[in-house]
Amino acid sequence: QVQLVESGGGLVQTGGSLRLSCAASGRTFSSYAMGWFRQAPGKEREFVAAISWSAYYADSVKGRFTISRDNAQNTVYLQMNSLNPEDTAVYYCAARYGLDYSTKRNEYYYWGQGTQVTVSS
Repeated sequence: QVQLVESGGGLVQTGGSLRLSCAASGRTFSSYAMGWFRQAPGKEREFVAAISWSAYYADSVKGRFTISRDNAQNTVYLQMNSLNPEDTAVYYCAARYGLDYSTKRNEYYYWGQGTQVTVSS
């Protein structure tokens, strides 16, 4: 069982930055591929980024967002730069056992409660 707790969301102006954190319980964090997803009002939850041995990004955030992990701290991060109003959403951290990342939300077994990111114009 893995429990995930996100933090770091908030309100930021267009062009600003935020850093999301996701703290995971358990002693086998390094055995999990981690992902970030987001869900805007009225839209489906969509893939943002994932990391196992390497990182992978959705085209919409490539070059602006950076995912990283600290296995010693059982934490995964999402550094978000050059934010725009289209990035406004609830951001969710997710985990799947194994070292193959996935862009599909139904392939992640564990989810956090989400953290709100709002970008004002």
